[in-house]
Order: sequence, then structure tokens, then C-alpha cells
Amino acid sequence: MASAAFDSSLAFVLRWEGGYVDHPNDPGGKTNKGVTQKVYDAWRTASRLPKRSVRDIEDSEVEKIYRADYWATAKCDLLASPLDLVQFDTAVNMGVGRAVRFLQASVGTTVDGGFGPGTQKAAEAADPAKAVAAYCNERERYYRTLAEKNAKLEVFLKGWLNRLNSLRGQIGIPGASTTRSLGLGGPVETMRIPDVGEDPDFDVSAPA
Repeated sequence: MASAAFDSSLAFVLRWEGGYVDHPNDPGGKTNKGVTQKVYDAWRTASRLPKRSVRDIEDSEVEKIYRADYWATAKCDLLASPLDLVQFDTAVNMGVGRAVRFLQASVGTTVDGGFGPGTQKAAEAADPAKAVAAYCNERERYYRTLAEKNAKLEVFLKGWLNRLNSLRGQIGIPGASTTRSLGLGGPVETMRIPDVGEDPDFDVSAPA
């Protein structure tokens, strides 16, 4: 596992996840540093530790959860830079299953949500610059479609796009910026989107 790649990717993600929030329109509910109470409960239980409020999560726990549940599960360690960062940030913000689907669409392989040898081979063969640009475009189309179909989520759209613009700047896409260029940011505006199958209201197809 490339620790340096994980560390730098985590630093980017945590700039956007912020501290403790409990927004009424956020289906994830109580969240701290991007970790929901549900995810924290599951991790504490698996670690044979008593449950406690995610408000009290420790930095070491945050790192372990991100490494195991997102970096490793989304197979970021099998991807070259900067595709590994794009995959990781997407998995955190939108779920591992959706991240794999976006990756597959971006590298021109079958979109089935399963990261197997075919997906890895396609990712290795893809042009890095074209792949990350296509990936970010897939993500933007999804955000816009989601906001169009669910009025309650419009409040999050600028924050989602702000985070995505920062990601584009981080990976060197021309015209993008690493700053919060839309004047918004933080965990409320960049709420986590439930993964595929977790909530049917979020399982929408982006426009062609």
C-alpha cells in the first residue's frame, strides 16, 4: 500500500469534511470529519469497542476508517496518481460502489460496480489525463441530476461543485481552482451521498 499516496489523499478529503454536523436534510445524520454515526458504530463494534458519539471520534480512528473502508475497499492502491485521489474522494463523498461505476465509465469498461481484473486493466491502459477529466465530468453530471430531481438537495449543489472544482484543481485540470471558489464549503454543503442501493432517492442516472 502506498502510504504517501493515502496520506496526501486523506489530507485533501479532510479539508472538505470538516467537523461535527447534523444537518436535517443530510440522510447521513450526525457526521464528524466525514464519518457518519452509522459508520462509526460499525467500526467500533468490529473493533470490539463500546459505541459512542461520533462527536468524540479520535484522529487515529478517522485515519483507520478511511484507510480500510474507502481507500482499500475502492481499490485506490491499485490506481496510479492522480486517479487514486479522484477515486478516493468520490468513494468518501458518494460511496465505494458509485465510485467504481464512475471509474469504469471513465476508462471505457463494463459498468457493473465490481472492481475486477477487467477494470484494473482498463484503468492501467487509459490515458491518465483523459480518464480523470471524464471521471470528474461523470461526477458533475450526477450532482446536477440529483439536485434537479430532488429539490431538498439543491442547497448542497454549490458545495458539491465547489469540492469537485477543488479536486480538479488539485489534479491539474486546466481552469480549475483548489480554493473554495464558489464561496461555500464545509461538511454541510458537501454532504455524503448514500451509496448505490442505500437509498433509492439517490440512485439516479446522470444525463447523457
